[in-house]
Amino acid sequence: MNKKISSDAVENLFQAVLSLENVEECHAFFEDICTINELLSLSQRYEVARMLREKKTYLEIAAKTGASTATISRVNRSLNYGNDGYNLVMDRVEKKQQ
Repeated sequence: MNKKISSDAVENLFQAVLSLENVEECHAFFEDICTINELLSLSQRYEVARMLREKKTYLEIAAKTGASTATISRVNRSLNYGNDGYNLVMDRVEKKQQ
């Protein structure tokens, strides 16, 4: 874990997220804890990561998501050199859908 974000407050937040049991609970929690723009930004980054894994081009991703090339580049860097969080989640989602 990144020591820059390691704190009791962050741990408490993660424990709260892990307590959510379904999509409806996620909607309620994230709509309360995030602004609309924060939630849209998070969902946009996830969509960018999903499309990068599908080998879509930056232009295709920007056109579909509205993300800037800087955002796409940051997400791509996380996919390739990050903590593997995107891949972990997307692998589980894909497995669940099969």
